[in-house]
Amino acid sequence: MITLRSLHLHRTLRFISIRNPNPIITCCISPNYPQSPKKYHSTPQRHFSSTTAAADEPTTYGWSALHSPPPPPAGSTPQQTPAVQTVYDPATGSLVTKRERFGAKEPESGGAKAEIKPIAEVGSRVYGDVTGSSSVRSSGIKKKKSRSVHVCSSCGYSDGQWWGTCKQCGEVGTMKRFTTGSAGQKVTGVRVSDNAVRSWVPREAAPVKLTDVYDRVDNSNWRIPLHGEFGDEVERVLGGGLVPGSLVLVGGDPGVGKSTLLLQVAALIAEQIGRVIYVSGEESVEQIGNRADRLSIETEALFLHSSTDVEDILEQAQRLSPKALVIDSIQTVYLNGVTGSSGGDVQVKECTAALQRFAKKTNIPVLLIGHVTKTGDIAGPRVLEHIVDVVLYLEGEKCSSHRLLRSVKNRFGSTEELGVFKMSQSGLQGIMNPSEMFLADPHSDSDYLAGLAVAVIMDGSRAFLIEVQALCVAGSSSVVRHVNGVQGSRADMIISVIIKQAGLKLQENGIFLNVVSGVSLTETAGDLAIAAAICSSFLESPIPRGIAFIAEVGLGGELRMVAQLEKRVSTVAKLGYTKCIVPKLAANSLSEMQGGQEAMEIVGCNNLKEMINSVFTSN
Repeated sequence: MITLRSLHLHRTLRFISIRNPNPIITCCISPNYPQSPKKYHSTPQRHFSSTTAAADEPTTYGWSALHSPPPPPAGSTPQQTPAVQTVYDPATGSLVTKRERFGAKEPESGGAKAEIKPIAEVGSRVYGDVTGSSSVRSSGIKKKKSRSVHVCSSCGYSDGQWWGTCKQCGEVGTMKRFTTGSAGQKVTGVRVSDNAVRSWVPREAAPVKLTDVYDRVDNSNWRIPLHGEFGDEVERVLGGGLVPGSLVLVGGDPGVGKSTLLLQVAALIAEQIGRVIYVSGEESVEQIGNRADRLSIETEALFLHSSTDVEDILEQAQRLSPKALVIDSIQTVYLNGVTGSSGGDVQVKECTAALQRFAKKTNIPVLLIGHVTKTGDIAGPRVLEHIVDVVLYLEGEKCSSHRLLRSVKNRFGSTEELGVFKMSQSGLQGIMNPSEMFLADPHSDSDYLAGLAVAVIMDGSRAFLIEVQALCVAGSSSVVRHVNGVQGSRADMIISVIIKQAGLKLQENGIFLNVVSGVSLTETAGDLAIAAAICSSFLESPIPRGIAFIAEVGLGGELRMVAQLEKRVSTVAKLGYTKCIVPKLAANSLSEMQGGQEAMEIVGCNNLKEMINSVFTSN
């Protein structure tokens, strides 16, 4: 039966092709028998003459005779009904159903009949794929697929396939999936920044000789200075000032004072060299103005702007040509066309890349504020810290008014510097003598100050004096030992050395150690101060006022040298201390160094027994 139908169809199509050389093949399927084979019919094509047509010329409408309405009566005007056709499209290999509607007749000069023209194509429908190709749409354009990339949130390594462990950094569970849409061209931060600065910044077409770069650089203007006590502390952490064209990221806990810090920095730059734009995505212009009024900022060169669109921010920077740009914060801004919302990993990365290119091409420093997670890390991908030039952390306790500014990354200076500030009603104030915040007012005649010793630690290029407290409780074996601010393993070692080498019968469970002001004592230069505080509390003998301890304690009870001992002793002498306990090996050289300065006694000891005899026996 199928063979007979095929032969009948072949004969029919051949007969039609002889009578009509331009047939239109249509397809219909019986609704009662959907599984029956398709039947193909042919109807003549419709032709609309562009010239005068005969009055008795027949016109064909719609489908074939099976689907078309009856022809209009003679002498009547044909109705403008939509014509529907099902044709085979060789470009797509599919059967396409099209419907067209025609406009009214327009009279022409000379009494000729008007031409009926198709004015719009209402719609089309694809019934099936005749040639078997599923990768081609009815429009003839290949379907684009979305591309998925797995990016490591720790180091930024990307891979087309998901792995449980990053191949580059080895972190587990950090590979996150990102999907790039197929519509339109991919938007990146580099392209946005190039479009923003192309019209007003010259582009170098070729590499430049190193000697030519030396001629361009002016060492006197290499850094933007920041004056005043507040500016001196910020300069110290930045390595001598703000470098033009640098990208600085400031992080910290919520409410620690990041916005206040950068608003004061922006005011200093505006007062000294020119216009500065402070952009906030979290506050309105009026709210920023209230904070500036509280900080007594009155400069007219500071411009405020509230926006979260990076392209809008760069346009405002192009219009004003500022000397510096501050954005609060990087997690609130976004780029149109980039996957994800503001604050996402992709958005943060692309926005930072756009601002980096802007800073490098325009030589305008950009300062960013970054939020931190509950673990203390900068929110967003780890790539963010790799893109920027400087990463600063503002630290501080909620119950304390002091703030510490540390540098964890600095391409233009040391990362060992520390800035100390005090939060007040008028903003952050620099502290010239940071040791004052770690020292209490000692009274040597008080019995309650037994167990208090002063240690000298280094943080970057600065020396700090901190107090270590110890309390020894006798006859209470049920009390558990508590250590605050000192490493537990280090405290256990020092207590064991005192019991074994110094001969003091301490009860290990009844010892409490504490570092004043919540500072963590991590370096070994404070070992001698810890031992002296424990001995003072156990012997119930206060340490005389004006004595500092600088040495590392070994397992044999010996006192060892520490780094930058001369700078530590010099800081102790400037603060008015009268005696300093140091290792015996360094006593002679330090005494010669102190010969021309204020009189301060340098006492050298070989071990803990000599330290106890020199401090407590003479008391």
